[in-house]
Formats: sequence, structure tokens, C-alpha cells
Amino acid sequence: MPVGARSPSPVQIFSSCAPNHIIGLLLTLMLLPVAGTLSVIRYWPSIQFIYSYFGVMHIPAPFRRRQFLSVAGVIFTTAALTRSAGPFAAHAKLAQSQAGFHEDVVAARRRPLPLHQLDPKLLRQALAALDRHGNSIRHRDRMAIVDFSAPSSVPRFHFLDIVNGEATPMLVAHGSGSDPEHTGYLHRFSNAFDSNASSEGAFVTADYYVGKHGRSQRLLGLDPTNDNAHERAIVIHGAWYANADMIPLHGKLGRSQGCFAVGEQELDKIFDYLGEGRLIYASKA
Repeated sequence: MPVGARSPSPVQIFSSCAPNHIIGLLLTLMLLPVAGTLSVIRYWPSIQFIYSYFGVMHIPAPFRRRQFLSVAGVIFTTAALTRSAGPFAAHAKLAQSQAGFHEDVVAARRRPLPLHQLDPKLLRQALAALDRHGNSIRHRDRMAIVDFSAPSSVPRFHFLDIVNGEATPMLVAHGSGSDPEHTGYLHRFSNAFDSNASSEGAFVTADYYVGKHGRSQRLLGLDPTNDNAHERAIVIHGAWYANADMIPLHGKLGRSQGCFAVGEQELDKIFDYLGEGRLIYASKA
């Protein structure tokens, strides 16, 4: 195209094309979403430049028209897909979000949380206990924190993945001796025999056994506030009164005799997560 000459208009370009080329272009437009058609207007200067480029290169007219239509089709399609990518991604996120609502309330609240969303004081105490009792704790990649300042209706048994920096909370019952009036809140700790109370401090998970509550896991108390745990038979076990369906019926879980009683359907997950030789730290924030 001569320097200073005006770029061809859409009518001039289309009139210079063979009928079959025009039909091909129209079919391309028909297959595009509305966003692609709007992009014709948006990208028209680029299309004019491309057509002018083919003219300057002295490419034979029939071949130039075919090339122009091919490149224009690519531009329209790319623009349409680019404009459509956002809505498609948004729909995917919406679908994932809606799928989450099919979970029950408790399951939804068990989703992993960043460690910084735990009470910072309690987290510091637990990490300090992990260092203090390092010789007794074989595995330091995962641990659990029980925040007994929260009521039993709230997932307060936090399973920490220290490597990934996430915490997954679950429900856990406290001892009847820690909540004599069954308010749903732990009011006191005890390490005394026959107190039926929950104990405060650092525990290490030990071996498994099958007892009156089915499969259970023994715990060893590492602090003066819980060093009677083994003799008191303070363990992790499943119990019907720690199932999530207790909350809509009673507004709280039932009480144990000082053990970490969890939902019957959650027990295997907890055993798989903690295994033997990992820390459980129980206290109030």
C-alpha cells in the first residue's frame, strides 16, 4: 500500500474478497460467541494493518485474501476465548463453592486453616512444649492442639501440619469432672485419680488397643499437670456422645471421664493423622 494512502474500509475489504472467502469469514463469526463479534470492532485497526501488510508484500490478491481471512479468523477466535476465559473460570469457582454447601456444617468447619488463625498464645505454648519434650516425641511434622477455652460445640481439636502450615479442627469432648454442671465449657483441669476431669499439658501418642470403647490409643503425660494420664487411662477413643449430631439436639457434646472422646466416624482419621510418637497439647487460651 502506498505511503500516505488510507487504510481500506470493511466494505472495501469484503468487496475485494471472493464470495467463498466471505462465506468462510461469516461462518467463522457465526461460530464465535458475542464477545468475538464485539472484538471485531475492538481489533479492527490490527486487522487493517494485517491486510495492508499483505498488500505491501505484494502477495497475489487471491492468496492475500485467503491469508487475511485466516489471520482475521485467528484474531477473532483468540479475542473471543480471551474474553470468555474469565467467565469460565468464574463458573468453575462458583461450582466448587456450591459443592461445598453439600457438606454438613461441622465438616465445612473442619477445612484446613492457616496456623496464624489459631490462638497465638496457645500455639506458642504448644511449639515450646514440642521443643521441651523433643526427646520423647519421635515425629515433629504433625501435632495436635486442644483449645479447651472453646465450648464443646465448636471444633477445638486442631490437627496441625507443621510442614504445610495448616490446621484442621475437629470436635472433642472434655471430662465430666471438668464441667460438673454440663454447661458445655471446661471449667477446671485435674491430674487427680477418680476426678473424671481433663488434664492440661503435653501428651505423646502411644500404642493402640481395643477396650470398652473399641479401638483406642494410649497417651503418656509429659508434664507435672498430666503425668498420671497413663495410670488414669486417659486415651483417645470414639464415642456416640461426641458425634456431631449431638450439637443440633443438645447444643453441646456429652462428657467423657477425662479422655479425648471424638466422633465415632472421625476416629480412624485421627489415628491415621497422628500415629504414634506425636504431640498433643491441651490447655486454655
